[in-house]
Amino acid sequence: MTDVGLFVTCLIDLHRPNVGFAAIRLLEQAGCTVHVPESQVCCGQPAFNSGDDESARNIARQVIEAFEGYEHVVVPSGSCAGMLIKHYPELFADDPDWVARAESLANRCHELISFLVDTMGMEDPQATFTSTVTYHDACSGLRELGVKEQPRKLMAAVSGLELREMEDTEVCCGFGGTFCVKFPEISERMVSDKVALAEQSGARTLLGGDMGCLLNISGRLSRLGSDIQVYHVAEVLADMTDVPAIGKGEH
Repeated sequence: MTDVGLFVTCLIDLHRPNVGFAAIRLLEQAGCTVHVPESQVCCGQPAFNSGDDESARNIARQVIEAFEGYEHVVVPSGSCAGMLIKHYPELFADDPDWVARAESLANRCHELISFLVDTMGMEDPQATFTSTVTYHDACSGLRELGVKEQPRKLMAAVSGLELREMEDTEVCCGFGGTFCVKFPEISERMVSDKVALAEQSGARTLLGGDMGCLLNISGRLSRLGSDIQVYHVAEVLADMTDVPAIGKGEH
């Protein structure tokens, strides 16, 4: 069995625990023993993106300590995985002891779907989802980690799922962490464009791999009265869509 530490992420923990449980189901199906360290905290993106490197370093030290000792660390979010893999070593570039520990974590860390496909060799998740689907490529997963074909490979094996690619699927949805707070008008225009393209695809469901994007898109869809449902791709792959879609009937 492959030993895995699951980094749950704040948005999944607070807004969509079902994604965390779906990740565990998929990892166990792939032959992993999954651990969820209780001492894990936020990855530190808000501080890092705001230029508060000292706070980001303090947070990163807690995460690094929480996940030392695991063969692999898996994250169901491209942006959080990107933070651990790409930016933790940058934060400690002038600290020889901590940069070594940060690089060790980075070398063992993976985004969930890429780990399932590229490391564990998963080809068929044995799932059923009868719907037309379009997929949003989140910026961090796509550009920092190269997550593109992996989710599409697994979606192609899902019984009943028909993928309808939307135009500009690789274009940002406007969330961008603190970007949507600092530039709300620009963010709203970007997510409105994304929603229009999703509608244009004719798909009934939108999937993605990053909760920030999915909350942003589902919120705009809801405000516009759209019937498109939004799920994290892990929920579909794990056959765990027996809960309301993101933004539907949640509190």
